Amino acid sequence: MPQNEHIELHRKRYGRRLDYEERKRKKEAREAHEHAAKAKKVRGIKAKIFNKERHAEKVQMKKTIKAHEEKLNKQKEAKAAPEGAIPAYLMDREGQSRAKTLSNSIKQKRKEKAGKWSVPLPKVKSMDEADVMKVVRTGKSKRKAWKRMITKHTFVGEGFTRKPPKFERFIRPTGLRVKKAHVTHPELKATFSLPIIGVKKNPSSPLYTQLGVLTKGTIIEVNVSELGLVTTGGKVVWGKYAQVTNNPENDGCVNAVLLV
Repeated sequence: MPQNEHIELHRKRYGRRLDYEERKRKKEAREAHEHAAKAKKVRGIKAKIFNKERHAEKVQMKKTIKAHEEKLNKQKEAKAAPEGAIPAYLMDREGQSRAKTLSNSIKQKRKEKAGKWSVPLPKVKSMDEADVMKVVRTGKSKRKAWKRMITKHTFVGEGFTRKPPKFERFIRPTGLRVKKAHVTHPELKATFSLPIIGVKKNPSSPLYTQLGVLTKGTIIEVNVSELGLVTTGGKVVWGKYAQVTNNPENDGCVNAVLLV
């Protein structure tokens, strides 16, 4: 177990203090008074920085409140008025539709959903740390256990230099490093062996992305200059994203599908 998780473990086993909720509520209630006291005391450049931060917080708060206030609003329709006589009591209703305004958060979610890649594997099983890393014991009596050896395929980049073995926390074995991937173009129905440029995102963990661990579902960037792909503007496409579709540790190679 990592040394910094003992508090979380204790909380899971024994729960929180009985007065935790009350203390939390009181602390939150005091915050406004503490802010006011600090605003009175602070001077000079610190005052400017403090006021700028508070202003940004207030703006964000107002935006959030406004987003959550769903109101019924009237909107004029773009259609032209119907031909013929209209009764007086219908004059004010002409060309209006009542629509509920969606909160900004919902709109934002919709935008994000529309902007996401339609990947071949939308859901993959998350990899546990025990599956990806092996504990390496060090020291004279093998008591120290802060080193980890990665047991999956990794990509480390062109100009990679190892740290001195004494200080290296994450060991990436040379035998498990890969430089090329077998990338299938879904429209051409052909597979090419392309050089990997980098690891864009590993769905299991940001740490695995940083270390360049290649597991099923990982988004990688590959060099597609060999394929001769061209943009609408006439420029040659150099790098494109692809998703790993196999388990590289089982097959000994990386198979991926190009995201087009």
